[in-house]
Amino acid sequence: MAINNAKHIVSEIEGVRCTVVESDTSLERVAFLRDLLEFNNLEVKEMQNPSETPGEEPKYTIGVTNLLFNPVFAIYERQLNTREGAPVTPGYWKQECVECDPRYWMKRKSGKKLARE
Repeated sequence: MAINNAKHIVSEIEGVRCTVVESDTSLERVAFLRDLLEFNNLEVKEMQNPSETPGEEPKYTIGVTNLLFNPVFAIYERQLNTREGAPVTPGYWKQECVECDPRYWMKRKSGKKLARE
C-alpha cells in the first residue's frame, strides 16, 4: 500500500484477517517494516505471493492483525516511532532517509530557497 492512498485493505494472511500494509514487496522491505511495526507493538503477519515466472525473486505481502490500523493515518498523525524515539516520517517509511526532517512538507524543489531562509 502506497502512503499516498488511504484505502483500507483487509486480507487473510496465515489464516488471520489482517490489514494489508504493503503487498508485492521484497524480503528486505518486509524485514524493515516488520522491525518497525513490531517495535510499535503491532502483531505482524507476512505471506509469500506465488511467483508468476520461474526464477523470479519472490514477492511478499505484509499485514498487521489490528484491523483498525491504517499506515497512512499512522504516519501522518505521528502514531509510529523509530527505535531512536523520533516520529516516523514519510521519508523514513519509504526508506529514503535514516534521520529525516519531520517537516517533510518543507522539501526544497529544484534548488529554490525557502522563504524562511
